[in-house]
Amino acid sequence: MTDATTTTAGTKVGTSTATGPAATPASPWLSGYYAPVPDELDAADLPVQGRIPAGLEGSYLRNGANPKFLPPWRYHLFDGDGMLHGVTVAGGRISYRNRWIRSAGLAAEERAGRALYGGFYHPAFPDPSLVGDAGGMKNTANTHVIRHAGRILALMEAAKPTEVTPELETVGEWDFGGRLTGAFSAHPKIDPATGEMISFSWVGGITVYVVSPTGELVRQVPVDLPAPVMMHDFAVTARHVVLLDAPVVMDFAGWFAGGPMGTWQPERGTRIGVMPRDGDGTDVRWFEVPTSWVAHFLNAYDDGDRVVVDACRMDRLNFMLDPDDPPTGAEGVLTRFTIDLAAGRAGFEALDDRCGDFPRVNDDRACHPHRYGYVACYSTGDPQPGGEFDLVVKYDLERGTSEAYRFGPGETIGELVFAPDHDGRAEDDGWLVGFATDLARLETDFVVLDARDVGAGPVARVRMPRRVPFGFHGSWLPAT
Repeated sequence: MTDATTTTAGTKVGTSTATGPAATPASPWLSGYYAPVPDELDAADLPVQGRIPAGLEGSYLRNGANPKFLPPWRYHLFDGDGMLHGVTVAGGRISYRNRWIRSAGLAAEERAGRALYGGFYHPAFPDPSLVGDAGGMKNTANTHVIRHAGRILALMEAAKPTEVTPELETVGEWDFGGRLTGAFSAHPKIDPATGEMISFSWVGGITVYVVSPTGELVRQVPVDLPAPVMMHDFAVTARHVVLLDAPVVMDFAGWFAGGPMGTWQPERGTRIGVMPRDGDGTDVRWFEVPTSWVAHFLNAYDDGDRVVVDACRMDRLNFMLDPDDPPTGAEGVLTRFTIDLAAGRAGFEALDDRCGDFPRVNDDRACHPHRYGYVACYSTGDPQPGGEFDLVVKYDLERGTSEAYRFGPGETIGELVFAPDHDGRAEDDGWLVGFATDLARLETDFVVLDARDVGAGPVARVRMPRRVPFGFHGSWLPAT
């Protein structure tokens, strides 16, 4: 039996009356799979095809951009208000709920009944009389969601974290008791050996943060760079922080004058920086590598005097910072960077030739040696328009082998997250969980794959009570 109720009537998407064109310009990110959903929903006792494993108990939370009011200017995939989609598994029963992350900026727009804030393609400050204390930039908190020190935090890289409850209701921005005054990355790393959370910000310059196991922000380390680059992700080992100085140079003054927010400047080259976790900005050692960019790192670890970093490496940035750039798919391939601190050199080797992104590891191995990694890829091997992955690849990095499962024709997946079986002993004892959507029917399933046998495909599918739009990152939160 399914019990589904709409918890808020919601404001109809597309009703903006802000100054500008009468209709929102056409955008590939506002229709089909990518179209925002207009309301919030609770549904219980969802039907299961297959079998939910007995050891799978907890919640899968996934974040993404879901604008409540469409702006009357060109929309970028990253602009929308954060929306959390949550699937809870308890005693083999499945429930679903989704909630907007109710930022101060979204609250101001709800009062006005229309979009007030600009976006990637339309830098604009709203009328202060309409937004008040919400300020000139909306904290959409739309990129990732994690749990640390008992708090669930929704993240976007240009603002403070936003705390939400286990029921996905918004508590508000979290500034670590007033110690955090700037932005906080969407990709912090939690060291399972120490309980520390390491994060950073690139907005206004690089700053590395250390958060204690009990949730106090205990260190803030500035790192000087020659140019204001965008650094979406980074890596952490047991002893080091790894930074990537790639030539995505931000130009906010030019952006406000009508140019792109950032440009790809390959002549600047690419460097990998390695800093001791207990060091400061003067301790960073920089190593030149061929020009490239990384959107997302899989994991990193120390191997004697070497630092080993696995990531999806791209030859160039393709995140559509310029509105005239056509939509493209992720062009990364899983790559191993090796930084030899004793010899003073760094290099890399591609571990595959299939394009993909959204790499994940068993988080119990984060910052420490890992054998397995999981990446969303394209079955064609080449990038496709948008993030429409249809293949999950499990890499055995010890043996140099891989196995894959291709989802059905016309079906696409997002990031699949590792949910550990805590009764298991091996690194791959657990499951991969996430969403798969049929692009023709626009129906979404929550899928569970056995991480020990990825090639066999899902052991369980749960039809969601609504389509879940394309999104970004998520976490598995084991039941406590």
